[in-house]
Amino acid sequence: MRRFVRIAFLVVALGFGGWFVARQWDDVRAGFALLSWQSLALSLVAVVAALCGGMMTWRALLADLGSPLPFRPAAKVFFVGQLGKYIPGSLWPVLAQMEMGRELGVPRSRSAAAFFLTLPVQLGSGLVISGVTLLAALPGSAAPYAWVFLLIPVLAVVFEPRVINAILGFGLRKLKREPLERPLTRKGMLTAIGWAFLGWTAYGLHLAAIIRDFGPSGVSVAVFSIGAFALSWCLGIMTFVVPAGAGVREVAMVAVLAPVLSQGQAIAVALCSRIVIIVGDLVCAGTAGLAARRDVDPTHDQTTGKPV
Repeated sequence: MRRFVRIAFLVVALGFGGWFVARQWDDVRAGFALLSWQSLALSLVAVVAALCGGMMTWRALLADLGSPLPFRPAAKVFFVGQLGKYIPGSLWPVLAQMEMGRELGVPRSRSAAAFFLTLPVQLGSGLVISGVTLLAALPGSAAPYAWVFLLIPVLAVVFEPRVINAILGFGLRKLKREPLERPLTRKGMLTAIGWAFLGWTAYGLHLAAIIRDFGPSGVSVAVFSIGAFALSWCLGIMTFVVPAGAGVREVAMVAVLAPVLSQGQAIAVALCSRIVIIVGDLVCAGTAGLAARRDVDPTHDQTTGKPV
């Protein structure tokens, strides 16, 4: 039954991912026609690096909470679980990660805590890096979104481990769950934030590889792209009901790119970015799943991957 549920989850997630591509296929094809294969390849490589940065952010938080996982099993849990973001509803990824993590000895409450902590870490670091890079690349481009940056002081307070541990403890008590055995530390939080910043940088390079074919002038494309992608992602993640921020992120990206691209070009860039990210999700999930298959080999330990 567990295997059947897992296969059904993957089929549904992949189905919604394919639907997102198919419903906008004409626009996607037109946008891709303007891009070189070199740009698309560079963009995909950067996306895979960015997704790995997100995985390492989550892995650092999970390890600090008391469940360190080797890279390969962690990648499988994270990337396969993340396919759930394409299914309508916001809880599918965390439910998938809780179930797969439990098979590796990770308590469900700890998996849930790491998942929900990853979001504010990515949101806070995304707002910080977008504000800095947009100001450096094109002063004034972030002005229309000044209200979003008011969240930074609030998230800075949340980043304090004592505050986080108190919030987690309160939530677990309300849910009548056992408290976390190991509180979050400042070192673990700083490690997670560092990986998040690296992830945003890679996402920016992914966007820059696409934008450069449209030839914007008068702006540092790489620096501007980091801020543009991070800001549009942060705006998209605030709409929890929409699968993977679909639509909202693209609308925000078109608006953020307005100072350097025409509306038609910005739409093409946003759509191409979305498709490359979907492909990156599938590549990471497929690669992680195949690489972790030897973990189920009876001659290997399931948590370390080493011969028994």
